[in-house]
Amino acid sequence: MLDGIFNVYKEKGYTSHDVVAKLRGIAGQRKIGHTGTLDPDAEGVLPVCLGKATKVCGVLTDKSKTYRAVLLLGRRTDTQDISGACLEERDASGLTPEDVERAVKSFLGDYMQTPPMYSALKVGGKKLYELAREGKTVERKARKVQIHRIEIQKMELPRVWLEVECSKGTYIRTLCDDIGEMLGVGGCMEELLRTRVGNFRIEDSLKLSDLQQYRDTGALAEHLIPVDRVFETCPRVDVPRHLEALLYNGNPLRLQGQTGEATQIKDGDVVRMYDCSGRFIALYRYQQKSNLYKNEKMFFSP
Repeated sequence: MLDGIFNVYKEKGYTSHDVVAKLRGIAGQRKIGHTGTLDPDAEGVLPVCLGKATKVCGVLTDKSKTYRAVLLLGRRTDTQDISGACLEERDASGLTPEDVERAVKSFLGDYMQTPPMYSALKVGGKKLYELAREGKTVERKARKVQIHRIEIQKMELPRVWLEVECSKGTYIRTLCDDIGEMLGVGGCMEELLRTRVGNFRIEDSLKLSDLQQYRDTGALAEHLIPVDRVFETCPRVDVPRHLEALLYNGNPLRLQGQTGEATQIKDGDVVRMYDCSGRFIALYRYQQKSNLYKNEKMFFSP
């Protein structure tokens, strides 16, 4: 069984579930999960976890992301993107580039965003998009999201090309809708490309056809990204042989005389634990008061 992550380039027309289904066929295994949905019309980075790496699906979902989007001003739709039914069209010809730039920049930082009805969030055990398809609209609580960076790459009104770096849970089509409302003309998302999820970048991504070809040539496993790459910002700790049995069982560890990365570890830090063979075993958290490392999550069994 394959254990690791594929940095998949999701193409237009596929749902995230489609990608998982096709990868199950390519890899010949069932234990596969994606790390947060991309709409069928959107493209870009979709990390997909296989085998024991499925334990990090939630971790990757929580990572910050970067998108490139095209905002079309003057039109509002029920889905907040160009594929939806038009709710309203307004004249955007009076807008100036200065107006647009001021509105766009106002979303930098924290802002309260109301999730769209056409989303996979659940209310009362039912997904919002299922309710929306039934013609129902329910109240949704606004949630705080963070726009870490938002830049206008190009402007040919009524279209605006944006690059957005944001926190988890941010809907770019809702951001487009909100910018349009602030400008008084409405807006919707015309295109979306996700270029980064955490440290997974679009320039390193692979299409399903690429992975199919690698499978056919016996090279599929060579393109699998090890699970510890997700945690590469966490210090590495190599456990001595006489403590390996404790490590494999997830027991607390007291380590003496650490060198290198381990000398920089502070109270509360999460570290990557490796055995003497260099295999990534688990994440542990350091507790300075007791001078102990305590298990957070196991990823490997010898």
